[in-house]
Amino acid sequence: MASLLLETKLYTPRPRRGLVARPRLSERLRRGAESKLTLISAPAGFGKTTLLAEWLAAAPAGRQGAAWLSLDHGDNQPGLFWIYLITALQTVAPGVGARGLASLQGPQPAPVELILATLLNELSAVPNDVVLVLDDYHVVNAHDVHEGLAFLLEHLPPQVHLVIATRADPALPLGRLRARGELVEVRAVDLRFTLDEADAYLDGVMGLDLTALDVAALEGRTEGWIAALQLAALSMQGRDDVAGFIAGFAGDDRYIVDYLVEEVLHRQPEAVRSFLLETSILGRLSGSLCDAVTGQDGGKAMLEELDRANLFLVPLDDRRQWYRYHQLFADVLRARLLDERPDRVPDLHRRATEWYERNGQRSEAIRHALAAEDLERAADLVELAIPAMRQSRQEATIRRWLEALPHSLIQARPVLSVHYAGALLQFGQLEGVEVRLRDAERRLDTATGGREGPTAELTALVVVDEEEFRRLPSAIALYRAALALAAGDVASTVRYARRVLDLAPEDDHLMHGSAAGLLGLADWTTGDLEEAHRLYTDCTASLEKAGYISDIIGCAISLADIRIAQGRLREAMTTYERGLQRATEPGAPLLRGAADMHVGMGGLSIERNDLDAARQHLLTSYELGEHAALEQNAYRWRVATARLRAAEGDLGGALDLLDEAGRQYVSDFLPIVRPIAALKARIWVAQGRLDEALGWARERGLSAGDDLSYLREFEHVTFARVLLARSTQDRVDGSVRQAVELLERLLHAAEAGSRTGSVISILVLQALAHRVRGDIPAALARLERALTLAQPEGYVRLFVDEGPSMAGLLEAAGKRGIAPTYIRELLAAFGRPEGRTPIKQVLFEPLSERELDVLRLLDTDLDGPGIARQLVVSLHTVRSHTKSIYAKLGVNNRRAAVGRAVELDLLSRTRNDRPGPVTVHDT
Repeated sequence: MASLLLETKLYTPRPRRGLVARPRLSERLRRGAESKLTLISAPAGFGKTTLLAEWLAAAPAGRQGAAWLSLDHGDNQPGLFWIYLITALQTVAPGVGARGLASLQGPQPAPVELILATLLNELSAVPNDVVLVLDDYHVVNAHDVHEGLAFLLEHLPPQVHLVIATRADPALPLGRLRARGELVEVRAVDLRFTLDEADAYLDGVMGLDLTALDVAALEGRTEGWIAALQLAALSMQGRDDVAGFIAGFAGDDRYIVDYLVEEVLHRQPEAVRSFLLETSILGRLSGSLCDAVTGQDGGKAMLEELDRANLFLVPLDDRRQWYRYHQLFADVLRARLLDERPDRVPDLHRRATEWYERNGQRSEAIRHALAAEDLERAADLVELAIPAMRQSRQEATIRRWLEALPHSLIQARPVLSVHYAGALLQFGQLEGVEVRLRDAERRLDTATGGREGPTAELTALVVVDEEEFRRLPSAIALYRAALALAAGDVASTVRYARRVLDLAPEDDHLMHGSAAGLLGLADWTTGDLEEAHRLYTDCTASLEKAGYISDIIGCAISLADIRIAQGRLREAMTTYERGLQRATEPGAPLLRGAADMHVGMGGLSIERNDLDAARQHLLTSYELGEHAALEQNAYRWRVATARLRAAEGDLGGALDLLDEAGRQYVSDFLPIVRPIAALKARIWVAQGRLDEALGWARERGLSAGDDLSYLREFEHVTFARVLLARSTQDRVDGSVRQAVELLERLLHAAEAGSRTGSVISILVLQALAHRVRGDIPAALARLERALTLAQPEGYVRLFVDEGPSMAGLLEAAGKRGIAPTYIRELLAAFGRPEGRTPIKQVLFEPLSERELDVLRLLDTDLDGPGIARQLVVSLHTVRSHTKSIYAKLGVNNRRAAVGRAVELDLLSRTRNDRPGPVTVHDT
């Protein structure tokens, strides 16, 4: 059934018999094929589809392939839209988009942007010209579909051309395409029949013997509107007083259509008229479906008769098994049905529901049941549809169905109550979850207590899916565990998750895996990382058995994050690599998470100071497009890219990205161990903006004597960094003492939790703190221990990001024979190979490498935009660096800054002595 439905959507209409030739429009379409987009935009009945069918049929054989997709309101589900689009393309380019199509049709669809990126690459390899026609695009109002199509348009290869036929301009970047000369438009004023075309149609095609004055009058009254002319021609057939009809023919478009349809309908035999009205509720028509809805036989023969009579019926396949009414005609038929037979409408929808249910199209059955206001049946169908919908991650559709049902109806059905709670949780809406779960519990208690005898309450209980009903106790406990975790109640999370494990059968792998994942999140939140990793590994194994492959890749992100916190960077990289391999293995559908894997690998490459590899991973993630579809990847991508910008010395750009990340963040169940605000505070410290950093600390209520917890560990380490900066900049002795004491307590807590990543960063800060106090032996002792832990895992940026103070300590450690090979590698990352003298800065807050780049260019004739172009950064970033330079040098203009730099010998190092500016791909 589904394959037949798909076939009808991909059927390219044939030109109608006796079609009026319109060379002026065919020539415009031919020229349009040389651009990216041809837009045919006009109200209903202007012949858009007919024009396209004529143009494609006249194209020379072998010159181009035409893929046609007829759209309807059901195509607002992005997954279905792209399934149909790719399948349409495969009719002219076999095999193109096969992996993406497999993913969309699988239980765990990949994000659309990921699929489109791959599809575009495959289309680039197609040797012939391809025309993709999207007919009736005005029915699409889904924002996700518009965004995806805009992405496709922006990157279309030159041999692929898109044609859109629509009643209203689509939500696409038409202005930009128009400005670039990449858009050809055909509007209503172009589509209107000229006088000659109207004459050819009315006399030549419809066989009406009209005078030139009659044709001119009719053409003038209709303003060349093709549908009105067609309706008028039908009304005039067999009429004696044609001149009188034309003389009385007046009104605007809506009244013309109403009048003529009335004329057409009234002139049909009652059987035909009744068939038209009663089948108008259907989006697509077949003989069997029409028989079921009308309660009569002969539906197939009736459809064939209507097709032969050109009575606004559009065939959807070559075998003439499926049709649809012209949309304008269908709209008027439905309005007439409601006027004349309102009592029949619910029964017609109920009959359609029964037919769709029998033929396995449950979603269409639910739509008609809701339209019939047969809410009991709709609720039954929804309950039966939920397992498959959850498997394909269509929680949004489940939620939309349930929102259409009254509360009392859902209350009586515990399966619906529980899955309504799950749908709310899926979208982060906590309000209403507990109410739904309690409703279900009351019904369960009534059912259990009422097994021995019927009660009034028991009769109100409705269960359609017995298997789902039996799973409800464990499902309720699972959702309660998730709700508790979202509320920060770790103890309740553990209690309910363990209850799930007690209640769920051993072969219910989804429940066992979900419970293990929640327990792992609870341990992660409290800082027990090893147990969290073990439980997440169990979760992954269970999800594998349950077939939730996409979620397995999602688990890889958490598993790698845990290993990073433990200081086990190599294992984290292996986890990402395996996840990426799973997501992109040959022959497998594209899975959600490939872009996330690249983000993670990019972050680890930054730490290793392999900035080229980091850029490539982040660029790949960006090009996959997944950052735009998944909020968490958008957030993670920006955080990682901010760190890359900071490593390049572009602290202003890093701050901008962190601000964007904060706006992109969407709460989920993962613990927030590195808050955006704390990351920004670290950059403020690096920029010398101590007031902002201290303001952050006050806002967060941080103090050196706070009770410590894993969730606030990163914040407290950042606060210690702020205290050290304060002691250096403002000469506040108490600040360094507070920092040392806080860092010592943090070190003990991190060691107790085996959080080696935290241990290394704390030891590095302790070394710097002891250096500030003048205790070099203590500083080197802490540094040696940090180096011992960091060297096996390849840490680099953790040391380099600390700047000249750390470089000096490393040089001192190297002279004492501490980790000589590793220290040489680190000093090289600082730009200090053996035999080269570093710049000596006698500033309280040294200039960063990127600020030195800007300072040297300030000593040239380049203006601000010129400096920005030279460094491949934004003008805003140059201004931010300049402001920071002025503050650190204690000056207020460019000339004074250069003079001060000469005094401090900051400009002595030539550009040939150091790497040039790194070119960053402008994503």
